[in-house]
Amino acid sequence: LKILVVRALRPDRTLSALLSFVRETLPDGRRYTECDSQLNPYQVLRASFEDAKPDAPIYFILSPGSDAVSDVGRLAAEHGKVEGTSYINISLGQGQDGVALTALYDASTVGHWVFLNNIHLMPSWLPTLSKKLDEVAASKGIHEDFRLFLSSDPSKCIPVSILNRCIKLTNEPPSGLRANLRRSWAQFSPDEVDGFDNKTRSILFGLCYFHSVMLERKTYMNKGFNFMYPFSGLDLSACAVVLRNYMDKHNGVKVPWEDLRYLFGEIMYGGHIVNDWDRRICRTYLKYYLNEQLLDELEMFPFSTGAPVGGSGGDGGGDGDGDSDQPAGGRYASFKVSALPTHEKYVELIDHSLPGETPLAF
Repeated sequence: LKILVVRALRPDRTLSALLSFVRETLPDGRRYTECDSQLNPYQVLRASFEDAKPDAPIYFILSPGSDAVSDVGRLAAEHGKVEGTSYINISLGQGQDGVALTALYDASTVGHWVFLNNIHLMPSWLPTLSKKLDEVAASKGIHEDFRLFLSSDPSKCIPVSILNRCIKLTNEPPSGLRANLRRSWAQFSPDEVDGFDNKTRSILFGLCYFHSVMLERKTYMNKGFNFMYPFSGLDLSACAVVLRNYMDKHNGVKVPWEDLRYLFGEIMYGGHIVNDWDRRICRTYLKYYLNEQLLDELEMFPFSTGAPVGGSGGDGGGDGDGDSDQPAGGRYASFKVSALPTHEKYVELIDHSLPGETPLAF
């Protein structure tokens, strides 16, 4: 009944209320709401690949910022496949239908991998593809190492017969600041992060937090930004590469904060931004999050006063992040971050110290 009230009064909070209901009411509900919250898209692909079979393709439903081609290429290399020979990547379009069918037949008999990109661009050919997949699945000569990958934008033209046989993957944007921060931090492997020096590790976490705030701010529509910008994990990855390069060149000397803020705010994220006020917000966030104080201890909520925020119901019947992991003494509008030695320590910080949703986070 509470969810119905939320749905009537605050439809924008319905999803958060449902997540909170599933997490707190169902036995072991967190397994359903947080099943892959600490996995990056490549780790999800690796886990899904274990269920793939020669007659069960993996189908990517593309979303902004997803990079299925890169992930599959990395997985192919991990399994000893060579692009162009034992791993065939085909971007569908005019004249590519014959090439795709030939590649499917050849690969299914010798155990190669085939990736057909953007199948939604050839809707009239998809019934032919469906029949070909039926033939390949029924063939006695199908090789056990054969794997097929498909990708498309969300589309109504995809035949149900193709969807039913596939393992379907998509990269849904997380809901809530904590979930966004988990996903952002999970883009970087523990081995990679633990190999950084303390400065680089702290700045990378600050960058992930900035990325999460930028994504979550978009949920406020025009109150967040004047335009809806396509910020994605690719922007964060590009910034991480720049960070590593700069820190390697400036190892042992003062951190080039101004250079980093300019590259992140004016080029990487700023390259999407077309409104001066939105650009000012981006610069202000970076100036607050990326400074010398981050290497010691920094309060990540810019206007925190340390006062208790809200009640257990949050903003309209459910905050989407739960309360069970909050520190003793209730939820406070404060999230202090200090330099930590490992990737796992930051994960614990996110799970146990980041409060539920509050406007003070922005």
